Amino acid sequence: MSGPSVTMSPNVFAEHVTELSAGDLSDIVDACIQAIVEGGGFGWLTPPGRPEMEKYWRGVLIMPGRHLFVSRVDGVISGAAQLLETPSNLEAQRHSAQITGHFVAPWARGRGNGKAIVRAIEYFARHQGYSVLKLDLRETQTAAIALYHGMGYVRWGINPYYAMIDGKMVEGYYYTKKIQECEQ
Repeated sequence: MSGPSVTMSPNVFAEHVTELSAGDLSDIVDACIQAIVEGGGFGWLTPPGRPEMEKYWRGVLIMPGRHLFVSRVDGVISGAAQLLETPSNLEAQRHSAQITGHFVAPWARGRGNGKAIVRAIEYFARHQGYSVLKLDLRETQTAAIALYHGMGYVRWGINPYYAMIDGKMVEGYYYTKKIQECEQ
């Protein structure tokens, strides 16, 4: 089951998904492992074993307030991202949601997968009543930085101690984008 999709070309599109078939689960695990190995993972520096990855993706689908978006090339999952709703106890921030876990498999890069995922998330978030999206990225994620900057996201902060990679501190960048006027 999925929501509306964003098409980038006849063979590349992104959509909100609420379940993964066995084939989709295999595709998303493969794409994620490949992205991690190529340095474009989302937190992992070394891919965990396949059973752990499958458990992770099944868990994403059942967590309240978490929405999974995938891109596909010729029907094969090629990337993903998640939209996290703001918890209800953070009432003053209920107008915003967070993008996290965005990656595209190396074989699918340069085809518009990343942009399609972000557009699908923005569309969904607007229809859910969100007016602001936020995210954070490691300084080493140069393609993602260029993507979000090119889509109008504004960097508002830097954390000099964001991550540790190969024994070296790596900066993290914080971004935001207003996607529609705030509803009162």
